[in-house]
Amino acid sequence: MADITAKLVKELRDKTGAGMMDCKKALADTDGDISKAIEWLRQKGIASAEKKSGRVAAEGAIGSYIHTGARVGVLVEVNCETDFVARGELFQGLLRDVAMQIAACPNVEYVTVEDIPKDIVESEKSIELGRDDLAGKPEQIKSKIVEGRIAKRLKELALVEQPFIRDSSISVQELVKQVAGQIGENLKVRRFTRYTLGEGIDVMESDFAAEVASMSS
Repeated sequence: MADITAKLVKELRDKTGAGMMDCKKALADTDGDISKAIEWLRQKGIASAEKKSGRVAAEGAIGSYIHTGARVGVLVEVNCETDFVARGELFQGLLRDVAMQIAACPNVEYVTVEDIPKDIVESEKSIELGRDDLAGKPEQIKSKIVEGRIAKRLKELALVEQPFIRDSSISVQELVKQVAGQIGENLKVRRFTRYTLGEGIDVMESDFAAEVASMSS
């Protein structure tokens, strides 16, 4: 396997405009061959999607998904640049896939890591700093461990960081990029709501045996 250097990744990124991690993956899959990596990115639609990512996506659609048994439901808004694309088969397919992904990920609460409020980040950091396994470790080492754990935890909360349920070799973010490349417009998952039947309702629990005993006494 070729040594994928930072210089090589930067060269590919400069040529294609694709993200650093996408460039690294493309080079790894093509044994460090720049020309093949460029083709790999184009086939995935990632290079063209990155170039369009700065354009305003104000159109789109709200999709819904109700899981079998009607106990979990999802509403999700995905944006694109034109109403024409929003009505298309590729866009609608993405909308369904993202809605199903949200239904399958009960721990996901935000679209991206950047969307997570600072107070949540600080709360998670406080929890990690207080863990017993960090006691007695030097501050520098403790800081690095906490930083790694926090990064992992925040990714668990972010929708676009999740492995795609239909193809775990790519993330939801990569799925969106691929579809954006095929469509030729900037696409963005904006927001979502997940409903779970009975969530938030305080259910009265009774001890049936104790109730019967008290009635007979």
